Amino acid sequence: MNIKKAVITAAGPQQQHLPLQTLVSPTGETKTVAAFLLDEIFASGIESAAIIIAPGTERDFSSAVADHLDQVTFIEQAEPLGYGHAVLSAKDFVGDDRFLLMMSDHLYLSFSKDSCLQQLLSVAASTDGPVSTVQSTHESKLPYYGAIGGSRISGQKSLYQVSNILEKPTPTVAEQELIIPGLRSGNYLCFFGMHVLTPSVIKQLEDSFAPERKLGLTGSLAATAKSENYLACEIEGLRFNIEEPHGLLRAQLGMALSGDSRDEVMGSIIELIAATR
Repeated sequence: MNIKKAVITAAGPQQQHLPLQTLVSPTGETKTVAAFLLDEIFASGIESAAIIIAPGTERDFSSAVADHLDQVTFIEQAEPLGYGHAVLSAKDFVGDDRFLLMMSDHLYLSFSKDSCLQQLLSVAASTDGPVSTVQSTHESKLPYYGAIGGSRISGQKSLYQVSNILEKPTPTVAEQELIIPGLRSGNYLCFFGMHVLTPSVIKQLEDSFAPERKLGLTGSLAATAKSENYLACEIEGLRFNIEEPHGLLRAQLGMALSGDSRDEVMGSIIELIAATR
């Protein structure tokens, strides 16, 4: 089943600004983070996208999406009631369809001939259930990500059956509940920032919502893993969490080093290292 709709969350306090930042692409074009994400989304064949924004930010985002404005719907999250509530805000937009969910503070660099998103959609086309992207991640990064527990699917190098999901677990908890045979010691499968989700996830969020507390997404994903065939695919590529310290810098360096100006960029980096010792 092809995925035709995408949702990008951009209503959090940091996400109101990070997607508006600009970077230089590997081919030398200057674009906003939002435009980078939408370029990848629409190049994959997805037809429309909704961006969840904070009240009063639509004008800024309208400028940031470049030439994709006619394919984008802006949905205000009226109150900051959590990440799960931001996703729930897209209920009417996604309807009864499976949909792509992306975070506005992540950028991607593929090591494959297919983009990171295309790798996800290829797996999603083979199943009716939810699929999350993951990457082996050192335990020092657990404070930034949700992580999964499960088992490798026989005969599939990078595909896993999800049985458990925890949000930003401590290394101690992860060691007890999220060990997956075959991963390097001290590494866990953490979310890569892209998911294909089913309408049942929206129903889980709706059933869990209470106005007096913030609503996360992880609990609804974990509940879905108990009732649906939930898969995770390990991506050949890098994710850049631009909310991390120096995250935007790492993203820019990653793009620069993957482009035609790699040698020039490497030379500049070496000069800077030598000058600042």
